[in-house]
Amino acid sequence: MAINFITQHIKFDLQQKMAVKNWIKAVIESKNKKLGELSFVFTSDEELLKVNQQYLNHNTFTDIITFDNSTKNLVNGDIIISVDRVYENSNKFKVEAEEEMRRVIIHGVLHLLGFKDKKKSDAEQMRKAENRALNLFYNLSNK
Repeated sequence: MAINFITQHIKFDLQQKMAVKNWIKAVIESKNKKLGELSFVFTSDEELLKVNQQYLNHNTFTDIITFDNSTKNLVNGDIIISVDRVYENSNKFKVEAEEEMRRVIIHGVLHLLGFKDKKKSDAEQMRKAENRALNLFYNLSNK
Protein backbone atom coordinates (compact mmCIF):
# COMPACT_ATOMS: atom_id res chain seq x y z
CA MET A 1 0.00 0.00 0.00
CA ALA A 2 1.80 3.03 -1.27
CA ILE A 3 1.49 6.29 -3.10
CA ASN A 4 4.41 7.13 -5.37
CA PHE A 5 5.19 10.49 -6.93
CA ILE A 6 7.42 10.28 -10.02
CA THR A 7 8.70 13.11 -12.21
CA GLN A 8 9.65 12.45 -15.83
CA HIS A 9 11.09 14.78 -18.47
CA ILE A 10 10.48 17.95 -16.42
CA LYS A 11 11.64 19.72 -13.30
CA PHE A 12 8.83 19.59 -10.75
CA ASP A 13 8.51 19.08 -7.01
CA LEU A 14 5.08 18.41 -5.52
CA GLN A 15 4.44 20.56 -2.43
CA GLN A 16 3.33 19.00 0.89
CA LYS A 17 3.87 15.39 -0.22
CA MET A 18 2.94 13.80 3.13
CA ALA A 19 -0.18 15.93 3.49
CA VAL A 20 -1.23 15.01 -0.06
CA LYS A 21 -0.64 11.30 0.62
CA ASN A 22 -2.67 11.40 3.84
CA TRP A 23 -5.43 13.31 2.06
CA ILE A 24 -5.61 10.85 -0.85
CA LYS A 25 -5.83 7.97 1.61
CA ALA A 26 -8.61 9.76 3.55
CA VAL A 27 -10.61 10.36 0.35
CA ILE A 28 -10.28 6.70 -0.64
CA GLU A 29 -11.31 5.51 2.83
CA SER A 30 -14.28 7.92 2.87
CA LYS A 31 -15.68 5.87 -0.04
CA ASN A 32 -15.21 2.60 1.92
CA LYS A 33 -12.28 1.54 -0.25
CA LYS A 34 -8.70 0.63 0.63
CA LEU A 35 -5.52 2.12 -0.77
CA GLY A 36 -3.50 -0.28 -2.87
CA GLU A 37 -0.70 1.03 -5.09
CA LEU A 38 -0.99 4.46 -6.72
CA SER A 39 1.62 6.05 -8.93
CA PHE A 40 1.41 9.68 -9.97
CA VAL A 41 3.68 10.56 -12.88
CA PHE A 42 4.27 14.28 -13.42
CA THR A 43 5.41 15.03 -16.94
CA SER A 44 5.23 17.50 -19.84
CA ASP A 45 2.46 18.22 -22.35
CA GLU A 46 4.46 16.47 -25.06
CA GLU A 47 4.96 13.30 -23.06
CA LEU A 48 1.31 13.10 -21.99
CA LEU A 49 0.24 13.68 -25.61
CA LYS A 50 2.31 10.63 -26.62
CA VAL A 51 0.53 8.54 -23.98
CA ASN A 52 -2.84 9.90 -25.13
CA GLN A 53 -2.07 8.96 -28.73
CA GLN A 54 -0.59 5.55 -27.95
CA TYR A 55 -3.12 4.22 -25.45
CA LEU A 56 -6.32 6.17 -26.12
CA ASN A 57 -5.94 7.09 -29.82
CA HIS A 58 -6.59 10.74 -28.92
CA ASN A 59 -4.51 13.44 -30.57
CA THR A 60 -5.21 16.15 -27.99
CA PHE A 61 -3.49 17.69 -25.03
CA THR A 62 -5.00 16.91 -21.65
CA ASP A 63 -4.09 17.55 -18.03
CA ILE A 64 -4.51 13.97 -16.81
CA ILE A 65 -4.85 10.36 -17.91
CA THR A 66 -5.88 7.73 -15.39
CA PHE A 67 -5.17 4.01 -15.79
CA ASP A 68 -7.36 2.02 -13.41
CA ASN A 69 -5.96 -1.23 -12.04
CA SER A 70 -8.35 -1.43 -9.09
CA THR A 71 -9.84 -4.69 -7.88
CA LYS A 72 -13.05 -4.77 -5.85
CA ASN A 73 -12.35 -2.49 -2.85
CA LEU A 74 -8.60 -2.08 -3.45
CA VAL A 75 -7.74 1.15 -5.31
CA ASN A 76 -4.76 0.77 -7.65
CA GLY A 77 -3.76 2.86 -10.63
CA ASP A 78 -1.36 5.00 -12.57
CA ILE A 79 -2.20 8.66 -12.95
CA ILE A 80 -0.20 10.70 -15.45
CA ILE A 81 -0.38 14.47 -15.13
CA SER A 82 0.85 17.21 -17.47
CA VAL A 83 2.44 19.84 -15.24
CA ASP A 84 2.47 22.21 -18.23
CA ARG A 85 -1.30 21.90 -18.62
CA VAL A 86 -1.94 22.26 -14.87
CA TYR A 87 0.06 25.50 -14.79
CA GLU A 88 -1.73 26.80 -17.88
CA ASN A 89 -5.12 25.94 -16.35
CA SER A 90 -4.22 27.58 -13.04
CA ASN A 91 -3.63 30.82 -14.94
CA LYS A 92 -6.80 30.36 -17.00
CA PHE A 93 -8.97 29.70 -13.91
CA LYS A 94 -7.07 32.23 -11.76
CA VAL A 95 -6.17 29.77 -8.97
CA GLU A 96 -2.86 28.94 -7.35
CA ALA A 97 -0.89 26.27 -9.23
CA GLU A 98 -0.74 24.08 -6.08
CA GLU A 99 -4.52 24.17 -5.75
CA GLU A 100 -5.03 23.26 -9.41
CA MET A 101 -2.51 20.43 -9.02
CA ARG A 102 -4.42 19.08 -6.00
CA ARG A 103 -7.68 19.29 -8.00
CA VAL A 104 -6.15 17.31 -10.86
CA ILE A 105 -4.61 14.76 -8.49
CA ILE A 106 -7.93 14.13 -6.75
CA HIS A 107 -9.74 14.10 -10.11
CA GLY A 108 -7.65 11.06 -11.04
CA VAL A 109 -8.32 9.41 -7.68
CA LEU A 110 -12.05 10.03 -8.08
CA HIS A 111 -11.94 8.27 -11.45
CA LEU A 112 -10.42 5.28 -9.65
CA LEU A 113 -13.32 5.47 -7.19
CA GLY A 114 -15.84 5.21 -10.01
CA PHE A 115 -16.62 8.84 -10.83
CA LYS A 116 -17.11 9.67 -14.51
CA ASP A 117 -17.00 13.01 -16.34
CA LYS A 118 -17.97 12.50 -19.98
CA LYS A 119 -21.64 13.49 -19.63
CA LYS A 120 -22.59 16.90 -18.25
CA SER A 121 -24.41 15.44 -15.23
CA ASP A 122 -21.42 13.19 -14.43
CA ALA A 123 -19.03 16.14 -14.79
CA GLU A 124 -21.14 18.12 -12.30
CA GLN A 125 -20.97 15.26 -9.80
CA MET A 126 -17.22 14.99 -10.36
CA ARG A 127 -16.77 18.72 -9.70
CA LYS A 128 -18.79 18.50 -6.47
CA ALA A 129 -16.70 15.54 -5.34
CA GLU A 130 -13.50 17.44 -6.19
CA ASN A 131 -14.68 20.43 -4.14
CA ARG A 132 -15.58 18.22 -1.16
CA ALA A 133 -12.18 16.55 -1.38
CA LEU A 134 -10.36 19.90 -1.60
CA ASN A 135 -12.23 21.08 1.50
CA LEU A 136 -11.11 17.91 3.26
CA PHE A 137 -7.50 18.69 2.31
CA TYR A 138 -7.75 22.14 3.87
CA ASN A 139 -9.40 20.71 6.99
CA LEU A 140 -6.76 18.00 7.38
CA SER A 141 -3.83 20.34 6.75
CA ASN A 142 -5.11 22.90 9.28
CA LYS A 143 -5.16 20.41 12.15
